[in-house]
Amino acid sequence: MSTDALRDVEAALLTRWPESKIAPSLERITDVMDLLGNPQQSYPAVHIAGTNGKTSTARMVDALLRGLGLRTGRYTSPHLESVTERITLDGEPVTAERFAEVYAEVALFLDMVDQRHDVRLSYFEALTAMAFAAFADAPVDVAVVEVGIGGSWDATNVVTAPVSVITPIALDHAEYLGDDIHDIALEKAGIIKAGATAISGVQLAEPAEVLAVRSAEVGADLRREGVDFSVRGREVAVGGQLLTIHGHAGEYGDVFLPLHGAHQASNAACAIAAVEAFLGDALDPDIVREALGETRAPGRLEVLRRGPSIMVDAAHNPAGMRVVADAVREEFSFTRLVAVVAVFGDKDVRGILEELEPIAWSVVVTTNSSPRALPVDELEAIASQVFGDERVVPEATLPEAIDRAVGLVEEEAVYGGAGVLITGSVVTAGDARHLLGASR
Repeated sequence: MSTDALRDVEAALLTRWPESKIAPSLERITDVMDLLGNPQQSYPAVHIAGTNGKTSTARMVDALLRGLGLRTGRYTSPHLESVTERITLDGEPVTAERFAEVYAEVALFLDMVDQRHDVRLSYFEALTAMAFAAFADAPVDVAVVEVGIGGSWDATNVVTAPVSVITPIALDHAEYLGDDIHDIALEKAGIIKAGATAISGVQLAEPAEVLAVRSAEVGADLRREGVDFSVRGREVAVGGQLLTIHGHAGEYGDVFLPLHGAHQASNAACAIAAVEAFLGDALDPDIVREALGETRAPGRLEVLRRGPSIMVDAAHNPAGMRVVADAVREEFSFTRLVAVVAVFGDKDVRGILEELEPIAWSVVVTTNSSPRALPVDELEAIASQVFGDERVVPEATLPEAIDRAVGLVEEEAVYGGAGVLITGSVVTAGDARHLLGASR
């Protein structure tokens, strides 16, 4: 019964504008929150914006807060396999039954707001209202909230957040945020509230200046990675990396993080700094080690199979693919890596492929389950310009593409140096996880 109910809710939500279509405004979400009694004001939040690394950072913040004995709610997007992943309580996705119950509790109010505005509440706005209501009903001690797109006018920006985190800012969602990194930074800086503490990952010069100005304007305490906190030591280890992190308030050594890449080490440093700011004190190093040691980031350089190694990563812009490529170079000794790529048509496809090309022996281009996916023939044409015709293989479906990629690397598998990387979008990673039987 709960599965049928979830299917019905998903169908109802999908009648709304998709996340790829936005009418920037906080009026609609503010109206529905008012009708619901402003549940988002009943708990404090750690609010996370940025271009890449938001979900991984949110998972780490969540783990640290739970390690401290706090009840958490976490709201992230998009999802890999099930929409229920977006709303978690105490680190676990809400059940299908609870997801349907929350929708039933807010549906009337969503309809009332729809009638008041020329534009209906979007898919993301409806889910945001559901998450905030679910957290209040639980109730949670603290919410960890990831921005959808931008910051200033993102639906999540009605939340009360004494701590904001801005992960590294790069170009993405140009159709809404523009292609000027200064303007993009302005949007993301909009989540920094008056008197709050702002945690910033390492930024380019322009975004760094924007965050500093915004923090000064609203009287926020800006704490910057590399200045106020940092990754002091990092060693590649089996299944992840061993870190020493210098926080704003404490030092944390021998921290094993079961995630790959220097970017994940930086995310961990930001997460620790955020929780220090939330508590106003240093953390217990043992709690940090335990919490981060249990952190998982599905779809983020996640190894799903071995012999040959098959990995998935949700990188969907050039900056994201760049850190993936760096991590693969550093942590995996592949003699032959074949990439399987399916991307959305509205992304910087050439830029993504150019970052991937130096580490891939060849690329199998395909499509995923989203209607936004770039057709295979168009992706093949772009990939051929980057890789050359002889290194590009087209396949009509993702299952066929994975099989072809495995076949291409099998001759190297006997030496243990063969790998397949499935990437290009969150949907691609989610589809691959489902096909390969990975659990969340």
